[in-house]
Amino acid sequence: MAAGSDSNSGSSSSKKESLYEDAVKLVKRAGKLEKKDKTDKAKKLYAEAFEKLQKAYKSDKKNPDILNYMGFTTRKTGNFDKAEKFYLEGLTLKPNHNGINEYLGELYVQTNRIDKANERLKVLKSCNCKEYGELELIIKTKGSKVY
Repeated sequence: MAAGSDSNSGSSSSKKESLYEDAVKLVKRAGKLEKKDKTDKAKKLYAEAFEKLQKAYKSDKKNPDILNYMGFTTRKTGNFDKAEKFYLEGLTLKPNHNGINEYLGELYVQTNRIDKANERLKVLKSCNCKEYGELELIIKTKGSKVY
């Protein structure tokens, strides 16, 4: 999450961070393409981001943010089962992770498991965060507001 890190560029920590940061940039670009209905191009970027995240995960298996994005990119390419596994693994590391709880809730809406989506919403209820409002809207609109 530290953009522009000034650590040694040869260190594994720096490489891991740059893989993660590069993947996040690809995810953001893919999201913009999705909003323009360029879903095929977006899916390619999500897949590219996933490859970088997989490499980052190999050297940092305790980072829930990496697992969150692995779940997100996998979900965006249509593999809901695999995405759910990444999200659940991330929650074992950090059960109150706002992003994972929101995105897992979105996955549950997309797979018509509203009861499970509401469970994720309950976890977010006291967070005073945007993720709560976003998931609440997605549940109310049955996924028509999923981005």
